[in-house]
Amino acid sequence: MNKETGQKDAFIRMVTAKVSVDLPLSDYHPRSMLVVPAHQVRQAKFPAIDYHNHLDALDPQAVLRVMDECGIEAVVNITMCVGHEAMEMIRKFHEASPNRFATYGWMDWSGLHSPGFFRCAVDRLQELVDRGACGLKIWKDLGTRLTDADGTLLRVDDERLAPLFDKAAELDVPVMFHVADPDAFFLPIDSHNERYEELAAHPEWSFHRSHFSKQEILTQRDRVFARHPSTTFVAAHFAEKPENLDYVGRLLDAHANVYVDISARAAELGRQPYTTRDFFLKYSERILFGADLVPEPEMYRGYFRFLETDDQYFEYPSHASRQGRWNIYGLFLPDEVLRRVYRDNAGRLLKPPK
Repeated sequence: MNKETGQKDAFIRMVTAKVSVDLPLSDYHPRSMLVVPAHQVRQAKFPAIDYHNHLDALDPQAVLRVMDECGIEAVVNITMCVGHEAMEMIRKFHEASPNRFATYGWMDWSGLHSPGFFRCAVDRLQELVDRGACGLKIWKDLGTRLTDADGTLLRVDDERLAPLFDKAAELDVPVMFHVADPDAFFLPIDSHNERYEELAAHPEWSFHRSHFSKQEILTQRDRVFARHPSTTFVAAHFAEKPENLDYVGRLLDAHANVYVDISARAAELGRQPYTTRDFFLKYSERILFGADLVPEPEMYRGYFRFLETDDQYFEYPSHASRQGRWNIYGLFLPDEVLRRVYRDNAGRLLKPPK
C-alpha cells in the first residue's frame, strides 16, 4: 500500500493516527470505565501480623486503634534508630503493648572505620536482643554507599560480617536484608523508565550507574545466605526481585533458611496475578505479610483485597508518588495459604529469642 492510498482510506487513517499532547503527566489521572465486581474487605480474614513496618514517629495507641479496626494482631516495628534511641523505641512499643508490638534493630554503622568495629557490631546485636529486639535489619547503604577507611565500597558479602550472622543464629533471631531496590531504580530516569514519576519525586532513590549492578548486589547477598545456613534470613520486598518470580523461587529452593515478605510490593505482584498466585500456593510457608506503609485502614484493606479477592484492575496500596501507572488483580488465595501468610509464618519467627 502506498502512502497516497493510505491517506485516502478512512480505516487506515483511523488506525495509524497519532498525536502529541501537552498535558503534563502529573495532571493525567484517568478513571477506569470497567464495570466489574468490587469487594471491600474491612478486616483480614484471619488475624494478621504485619512483619514489616516503621512506626518510630507514630503514637502506639493510634496504631493500636488501626490494628483493632483492621484485624491486625501484631506489628513488627523496624526501628530506624540506633544506639540509645533504638533502646527507647523498643521500650516505647513494649510498654504500649508487649504482645502486639515487636521491634527489629537497625544495623548501626557508626565507628565503621574504627578498629574492632565488627566485634562491636556483634556486641550491639547482643544488647539489642537483651533489650527485646526480635531481629536485625541491614539496609541498602551496605553495597551502595558504605566504604572502608581507604574508600573501597563495602561488599554485602564482606566476610568480616560473618560473626554477626553467626551471632544471630546463636541468639535465634532473623536478619532482614534490604540491599537493593526495584529494577527500574537501576536504570536512567527517562521516558522509558516505568517508574519515572516515582523516581522524579525521589531522585535520591536512583541507583543508576551505581558501582555494583543490582544483580551483583543480590549475588553478594545470596552468598551470605549460603554461607550461613543456620541463620534465618528475611529477604525483604519479595527478595527485592518481584519482577522475576522464577528467580525468587530458585532462591527459596536453594536456601531453606530464607523467607520473603510482600511489603511495598503489591504493585509488582498484583500485575502478574497468575504467576504470583502459583508462587504463593507453592511457597506459602515462606512468605510473610508486611505493609511498609503508614498504618491506615484503607492501606491495610488494599492488601486484604489483593490477597483475598478475585477483584480486577484496582489500585494497589502505595506511598503518595505511586510505583507505576498500572493497577493490580486479586489473588483469591485459599484459607490455608492466607493463614500462613498472614500469621503462622511470622509467628514462627517471633518466638521469644534465646
